[in-house]
Amino acid sequence: MPVKVLKNEGRELRLRIIGGTPTTLQMFRSRLNEKDDVEYANFFQNHPDLDDPELYVRAAKGKKAAKILTDICSTISKEFSSIKL
Repeated sequence: MPVKVLKNEGRELRLRIIGGTPTTLQMFRSRLNEKDDVEYANFFQNHPDLDDPELYVRAAKGKKAAKILTDICSTISKEFSSIKL
C-alpha cells in the first residue's frame, strides 16, 4: 500500500496511507500507543470515499517517530509471515 510522507520532523511523523482502511490503521495506532517512546498516535479519516486516511505519530523527546514506526512495521510483518493457512 503506497504511503505519502506529509511530515517527517524528528519526533513528529504524518503519513497519508493510500488505500488504507480504518482496520489497518487501528492496528498501527494501538501498537504505537502501547510504546513508551510514543506520546501520541492516531489516524484521521475525513471523507471515507474521497480522502485517504492519515496516520500521525508524536514520539517522546529524543526519539524518532519514523524509527519507531519502522520497528512496528517490521514486527507486524514478522507476525503475519508466520501465519499458516
